[in-house]
Amino acid sequence: MACNIKALSLNHQILSGTTVERKMGTASAANVSVVPETVTKTLPASTTLTIKAPQPERLLIKTVDRKEINHGKFGRFGGKYVPETLMSCLGKLEAEFNLVLHDSEFQEELTTALRDYVGRETPLYFAQRLTDHYKNSRGEGPEIYLKREDLSHGGAHKINNAIAQAMIAKRMGRKTIVAATGAGQHGVATAAACAKLSLECTIFMGATDMEKQASNVLLMKLLGAKVESVEGAFKEASSQAIREWVGNLETSYYLTGTVVGPHPCPSMVREFQSVIGKETRRQAMEKWGGKPDVLVACIGSGSNALGLFHEFINDEDVRLIGVEAAGFGLDSGRHSATLARGDVGVYHGAMSYLLQDAEGQILGPHSIGVGYVLD
Repeated sequence: MACNIKALSLNHQILSGTTVERKMGTASAANVSVVPETVTKTLPASTTLTIKAPQPERLLIKTVDRKEINHGKFGRFGGKYVPETLMSCLGKLEAEFNLVLHDSEFQEELTTALRDYVGRETPLYFAQRLTDHYKNSRGEGPEIYLKREDLSHGGAHKINNAIAQAMIAKRMGRKTIVAATGAGQHGVATAAACAKLSLECTIFMGATDMEKQASNVLLMKLLGAKVESVEGAFKEASSQAIREWVGNLETSYYLTGTVVGPHPCPSMVREFQSVIGKETRRQAMEKWGGKPDVLVACIGSGSNALGLFHEFINDEDVRLIGVEAAGFGLDSGRHSATLARGDVGVYHGAMSYLLQDAEGQILGPHSIGVGYVLD
């Protein structure tokens, strides 16, 4: 979500849950956690919230340092913690990724696909009633805008990355795409991308998630994808998809939709989702002649948040706020606040924050959302 306000006076009340605010440097970040008390309403996961300042601010654009794309390390985080058998495959993928970033033909094809197939750009919508709701007794308050990623083809932002990676897979001569999905949004996006590019598609999904999201499962199948049930939830589905990919490295392509996993996977997702933030900057300039004061995004696996945040990381006058699910409270042990309460560890090929016990074993997050196992 994106917020634009001159002075944040909402006490992070836009979403219920844990708020994690970060000064987004390239190497380190400081966390602050807040549990909202007054607001229980939630917004769709694929919306961007923008709150506009009463007075427009001068647009400041700085060049983003992209050196991390080349090595996949963000301070101590990221990297490639994978078996030697995967290093060559990931190296080829990284080389292809770096190539397409500067390939005018690829970029033109991607721009056309995003416009004509995905439906970009998505609107930056002024939420009048939500703005009125948060005004104080004197009629003062932020102006709230929503970046409507839910209007993209497939109903979510996931298609931005899926179509680009599917194009890369086809360039590399891969015939089969494998992916994992939780709520089904990435699965639908991957199936749609494969349908456009005539690629075989297999989606792995947790058994309980398939029951909860039967409509998305049906849509994936209608788009020509094969949907495989996995005992467990998104974590287990991801593991199974990776195993499937490792067994067919020469012909298959693992299409990740999250900013997790070994390099270059997180950098690829970030790069292809950054269109969200780029559009937001341009649309803000058109609407009020400035930029957002605050950007707010829900944080699950990170693609939505980083897609919005990345464009503004070097803008020190723009606050970046990520919201995690606090569940029954941060001290209850039943939450999904990985960044607020997690410890550093390695999982699925990269160093990150993880919920884990004293022995370093991964703990399952608690959430009523799809993609998690309720405890």
